[in-house]
Amino acid sequence: MPFIQVKVIENVFSSEQKGQIVRELTDAMVRVEGEAMRPVTWCVIEEVRSGDWAIAGNPLTTADVKALAAGAQV
Repeated sequence: MPFIQVKVIENVFSSEQKGQIVRELTDAMVRVEGEAMRPVTWCVIEEVRSGDWAIAGNPLTTADVKALAAGAQV
C-alpha cells in the first residue's frame, strides 16, 4: 500500500491546489503500480509552520515561497 507524504510551508497552497497535488500524485502512483492500487494509495499533506523550514541554513517563510513562485530570488 503506497503512502505518499508531502510537506509544504503553511499558507502557500490553497485547498484546491492541495487537492490537485493529492489527485496528481495518486494518479502517478497508479500509472506505475496499476489501477488496482488506487483504493489503497494514501496521500498526506503536512503543513510546516512558516520559518520552521530551512534551506542551506536559511529559514523560509510563506512570503519567501510565494516570492519564489512569482519568479523572485530569495
